[in-house]
Amino acid sequence: MKRAQDTLTLDPVALNVVNRVAAGSHLSGDLRFEGGLLVQGRVSGKLTVNGRLIIWRGGMVQGRISATDDVYLFGQLGEEGADAEASQLSCEGQVYVARTGMSTGTLLARRLVLYEGAELQGPFKTLRSRHDLPVLSDVVMASES
Repeated sequence: MKRAQDTLTLDPVALNVVNRVAAGSHLSGDLRFEGGLLVQGRVSGKLTVNGRLIIWRGGMVQGRISATDDVYLFGQLGEEGADAEASQLSCEGQVYVARTGMSTGTLLARRLVLYEGAELQGPFKTLRSRHDLPVLSDVVMASES
């Protein structure tokens, strides 16, 4: 029996994702995208996405990746069999890994949503909100108590 929460469907246009790496294309280097990115091809290197990042089925991203919004993984983060340190994704929002998604890299995000069948081979670490971090003046030192 299929439940509503088992299905992840999205529309890149409705999500205001304005950049795209088409299937069969390969970009590498120090790359920056404003307005989100849909990856249907392959992207490698240092990648900064100001907006949502969607790695489509058949797409692959590897290297050091930073996204300011949610990440949707239908394709692949990192190369299969690669070390978890080879690819690292830092996401200020949530990471959604669909049943077709696979990550061999390290994921850092506020929250992780795994759908049945998703493959997570690398580690996941939770990022704390900048507002949740203690300020030095808020911390009581052991010698003061």
